[in-house]
Amino acid sequence: MRIWFDILTPKQIMFFKNFVERLKKDGHDVLCTSRRYREVTQLASLNNLQLVIVGRYGGEERYDKLKASCDRIIKLSKIIKKFNPDMVISFSSPDAARVSFGLGIKHYVFNDSPHAEKVARLTIPLIDHLFCPWVIPISAWNKYGIEMKKITMYQALDPYVWTKPFENKRNADKEKLLQCLKIKIDPKKKIVLIRPDENKASYIIDNKNNKTLSIIDKIVENLADEVNVIILCRYSDQIQKFKERYKDRVFLIGKAVDGRFLLEISDLFIGGGGTMTAEAVLLGVPTISVAPIDFTVEEYLIKKGLIKKIRNPDHIIDFVNRILQDLDYTKKFNKKSKTLRGNMEDPIEVFMKFVKKNQP
Repeated sequence: MRIWFDILTPKQIMFFKNFVERLKKDGHDVLCTSRRYREVTQLASLNNLQLVIVGRYGGEERYDKLKASCDRIIKLSKIIKKFNPDMVISFSSPDAARVSFGLGIKHYVFNDSPHAEKVARLTIPLIDHLFCPWVIPISAWNKYGIEMKKITMYQALDPYVWTKPFENKRNADKEKLLQCLKIKIDPKKKIVLIRPDENKASYIIDNKNNKTLSIIDKIVENLADEVNVIILCRYSDQIQKFKERYKDRVFLIGKAVDGRFLLEISDLFIGGGGTMTAEAVLLGVPTISVAPIDFTVEEYLIKKGLIKKIRNPDHIIDFVNRILQDLDYTKKFNKKSKTLRGNMEDPIEVFMKFVKKNQP
């Protein structure tokens, strides 16, 4: 078969890379496309994933998003018409949805983010089948115009795909890993890793109560002398902004890295988004969410006692200190995390069984 993947974010590289390798090994002709986006191109290079770059990321302005998408759809349509795939696989790529619909190609989508309403409205009504984690209710998708029979659920959270090989690698040689990652901090101090929110995403732009930056300010102001604060930035302008704001009080990571290695050396993770927050949980790293919106997957992990959710900047320091100083909390957290992982299945295997069963 000829298969087209449209891979748009760092998460999608980690989710799809082994899938792509497996299909190629089985003799399928695979084309992977993406767009100009700092973290994606850098992470693809780190993972030896070959991408055909088509168009660019539109940024935070609505007009720029629209124009970038329109330009990209035109360019993709020419490439995909020539490649002539039997199926399209994406993580709800609006551009792939429009091209596949227009050219009459089956489009299979993975998605764990019904909260990304604009993306869902542009993709879900046009696709042939949706695959998602079991924790997301069918009703979250029905409102976008998809029938129940077109939804397959898997017993896993998406980061399980790329964290499973790492599940027994916690407590590795911290100093050695720091050297490999080129991170210059005091290895004797505890490490707090922060991933800011995706403030250019369509589901964040209009949020007027986003206090993520204020929370990071509080952490740096109160804890930067006692612990190592590492910030894994998302955008180039975000890197520059944090450099000016925090000077040398934090360690900023400006290049894409495999987040698993960062989490491996971290004592606490503070996440402003969804993917790396779930990834930290599955790797057994005590986790606080400061995301400005609620995620279905996040809500599930909160109920399981695996995430602390904090939106008030005045409450963050007490929680951070409590977690870092309580060794029993970390032990209990690891036990819960291991139990959660032990009950999960590989989403890629679920997909392969579906395709095999439904092939004409």
